[in-house]
Amino acid sequence: MNSSNVVVLAGVLALAPVVAQAADMPALLEKAPIIEDFGGWYLRGDIGMTNQQLGHLHNILMDDAPQFAVLDEGTFDAGWLFGLGIGYQFNGWVRADITGEYRGTTNFHALDRYFNDDPLINRLVTNDYYATKSEWLFLANAYLDLGTWWNITPFVGAGLGFAQVNIGNYNDFSAGAIGGGYGASHSQWNFAWALHAGLAYHVTPGFTVELAYRYLSLGDGKTGDVIGYDGTNDWYNPTEFNDITSHDVKFAVRWAIGGTEVPVVRKY
Repeated sequence: MNSSNVVVLAGVLALAPVVAQAADMPALLEKAPIIEDFGGWYLRGDIGMTNQQLGHLHNILMDDAPQFAVLDEGTFDAGWLFGLGIGYQFNGWVRADITGEYRGTTNFHALDRYFNDDPLINRLVTNDYYATKSEWLFLANAYLDLGTWWNITPFVGAGLGFAQVNIGNYNDFSAGAIGGGYGASHSQWNFAWALHAGLAYHVTPGFTVELAYRYLSLGDGKTGDVIGYDGTNDWYNPTEFNDITSHDVKFAVRWAIGGTEVPVVRKY
């Protein structure tokens, strides 16, 4: 065998592993997950529970009350929420939606004390505050989907919008002073914002369920003018509910409109 034949044979032997690997490439590609890009409109529905807090309760009469002290700043009962929305999935990472939500009526209770210097009383007495609250909430939200594994997509997001805070059934009852007052219902619109985090499970390419946490800032609320039970009303003095926030847990469903909302992933 001459030297040229030896060189050719050596080249063939060197290329043999490469050729064999190339022959296996179709099989390797078939075994890899196939992810199709996607996008489109979707509808959503939300239900959930609210866990609300109050930053501060205030009435101008508290400012001049002798030996005034807050014993319980006030808490709201847990409540329910129901919402609907429409959104758009831009790609595998970004989506956005607009939502409208009703947050059901919850009860409120707070307690303070002050010194009543009336000669017939002349002692520390307490005020018990009662009220109810509900909201309408409208948000524009944007989300970042953080990848999909086994049809599960973690996500984070933020929202901006407006909330109508409704305060009703307000009563300020002081058993020790045999007095107190009540306030008419009042509603006001506030700027609202939210932070989201959760997990989405893609049941089908067009149907997704979510379990999510949301931190929500609703702004302030207040009552109408507070009038004494005996009818006295020396000046305008609504009671203010300042810095209302909520830790919400939500379950949601999303339906794609006329297409796939999620990436189609096939594993062999």
